[in-house]
Amino acid sequence: MSNILFEDNFEVKDIDPDGKKFDRVSRYVCQSESYEMDLHLDLATHIYQLGHEKFKLVLASSLSLDGSLEQVAFDSNKPSLADKYDYVMYGKIFKYQKEVSSKVSIFASFGGLLMLLQGDPRYLPGLELDSRLNQTTSTTIDRLYKYTKNTTQQTNKYQEYKQK
Repeated sequence: MSNILFEDNFEVKDIDPDGKKFDRVSRYVCQSESYEMDLHLDLATHIYQLGHEKFKLVLASSLSLDGSLEQVAFDSNKPSLADKYDYVMYGKIFKYQKEVSSKVSIFASFGGLLMLLQGDPRYLPGLELDSRLNQTTSTTIDRLYKYTKNTTQQTNKYQEYKQK
C-alpha cells in the first residue's frame, strides 16, 4: 500500500511576497516542474531555509515505510520516510475548494504553518477534506504529512535542532 499521495519538484519563485510577518517563518511561492501546480508554503526558517532554488515536495498519509497509518505516537528510532528528507511536518487539510477554472485549492495547516497547493485535481486524487472522521481513520486523508527535500543544497539544521 503506497502512502505517497503527491510528489513533485518545485522551484521557489518568491520569498515573503507580502513582507516578512514573523522572525522565524517565511512564506515561499513556488511553481512545480511536472504538474503545473502553484504552491504557497510556510517554513520554519530557524530549522530549514530555502533560497531561490529547487526542492522536492512529497505529501503522504503516513511516515511508515509499509504505508500503514500509525496507531500510536511516531517512533523516531524506527526506519521511516522521514529518514529520506531534511524537513518533515505533520498537519491536516482544513479546506478543499474547487475553482471556476477547473482547478482545486487545497489548504493545509502544519501546526500553524500553512500550505496552499493549487492545480489540476487529476494529480491530487488522494487529497480530500473530511472533517467528520477521526485522525486515526485509515480511509481518510484527514492526517497529512509534508516532507521537503532540498535537491540543490544539503542542510543539517534539522538534525542539529533535533539534538538540542
